[in-house]
Amino acid sequence: MSSLPTDSDHQPTARDAKAAPSRRSVLMAGAAGAVVVPALSACGSGSGGDGGSGGGRLRVGVAGGSSNDTVDAHNPTDNPDIARVYNLYAGLCRFAADFSIEMALAESLEPNDAADVWTATLKEGLTFHDGSPVNADALIFTLKRITDPDKPGTSAQQLATMKRDDLKKVDERTVEIPFEEGYVNFKELCAEYAMGLVPEGYDPENPVGAGPFAFSEFTKGERSLFTAFDDFWDGRPKVDEVEIINFADESARVNALVSGEVDAIAQVPHSQIEVIESNDALQIMESESGMWLPFTMRVDKKPFDDVKVRQAFRLIVDRQKMIDQALNGHGLVGNDVYGRFDPFYDEDLPQREQDIAEARKLLKEAGYEDDLEVELVTGPINAGAEAAAQVFKEQAKQAGVTVKLKRVTSEEFYGDNYLEWTFAQDFWSARHYLSQTAQGSYPGAPFNETHWEDEEWIEIVDKARAATDDAEREKLVQQAMKIEYERGGYIIWGFPSMIDGLSKKVKGFEPSVVGHPLGGYNFRAVTVES
Repeated sequence: MSSLPTDSDHQPTARDAKAAPSRRSVLMAGAAGAVVVPALSACGSGSGGDGGSGGGRLRVGVAGGSSNDTVDAHNPTDNPDIARVYNLYAGLCRFAADFSIEMALAESLEPNDAADVWTATLKEGLTFHDGSPVNADALIFTLKRITDPDKPGTSAQQLATMKRDDLKKVDERTVEIPFEEGYVNFKELCAEYAMGLVPEGYDPENPVGAGPFAFSEFTKGERSLFTAFDDFWDGRPKVDEVEIINFADESARVNALVSGEVDAIAQVPHSQIEVIESNDALQIMESESGMWLPFTMRVDKKPFDDVKVRQAFRLIVDRQKMIDQALNGHGLVGNDVYGRFDPFYDEDLPQREQDIAEARKLLKEAGYEDDLEVELVTGPINAGAEAAAQVFKEQAKQAGVTVKLKRVTSEEFYGDNYLEWTFAQDFWSARHYLSQTAQGSYPGAPFNETHWEDEEWIEIVDKARAATDDAEREKLVQQAMKIEYERGGYIIWGFPSMIDGLSKKVKGFEPSVVGHPLGGYNFRAVTVES
């Protein structure tokens, strides 16, 4: 996602696909903020294009998975969940590979001048997997299900100002969606993977959607199988079936690709890229992305309830070394602010660099002098996460901080204690700043892992969400970014490239900057040669 500010001595390495353009070159396109993003790269032959014979089954190995796995359209959490909802469901809009927004089930989605009423008109003649119509009643049912106060969906907070009791069916294909105040980012939200339309009476145990594949089989923590949907709005998928297989262990995932058990794997461990590149039957697909793997500090728990400790921990990190060591150079330096592709991303924030002397000073002022010990929870939640934890442990020693690593399985990480860890990690895909705040930083957000609740910041974000004037919204977004940059609970050290492994028999994958593997889990255009 366009180039990040970098230390002048640490420019993107030769391994990066191409030098990305400045964020100042990012173009806005309407209130939703579609963007132009940097070039992508596919290494090895056979990526992209329409080659391949079609038909058959595509077998995909995905990182993570647990007994908490779900196929619920509106409550995905980890990688396998996200892969499933991308393929079972479709929303009003979708993100293209370049992070621009395209219409999907909607023919149009437009706001009034104040952006407090949006009108959605659905494409004509669409159906769900069970043959029922994709219509206004289904859209209203979907929006009400996501915002059910008794069981809110992942996107519920982003719809907190929607007047759910005042949704208006204009005709069989048209719905007016009112909000308490202007909501300029609604179109962007409608492209999110957890916003898929479902028919009235939807049962997540027997899921029906309007995505490119229909539900067939599902075993939690193990695998799922889907069949091509002939009447998908964008054309029937090129394979007949998709099998998504969970691999919590990174080596097992690579071994499955090498042995031919699967045709493609998401998130190749950086230490095993050469294993795949050395195999004549396999290839690597790499693209820059908006994915970020933060360290998460709970601002309401010691020692991170002291802003000086949070500032010190950010100064402990040598970001380029972490990219070199944890990602084998496949990534770009971060600056503790998410929303890398946001047109309003503040490039003027000083690039934070390692400063051990200042970190020690801040820790001493906070009452810690060579005696601070913290536990860092890590696990195989995403490629590079465990390696980054080890690098942080070593870098922290320089500041007199002892880091004890607690390695857990992906199931335990996203189990009952998820969002309760005092110091941990996570993974996020690309979003614009305001959309991300609603997912991870705003009070009531479904994944507020840092327990951030800053009154000044909340007031600014609320104003930004309602601001229809671009210049005003830019000023507010940058004010909010600066507050999080100075006193937030994230250490955002870098933006890893997406690195996936493919059999050369697989054709049609296109790199995507959205921040999810395998072209944003886009399986509909893929073929597998027999």
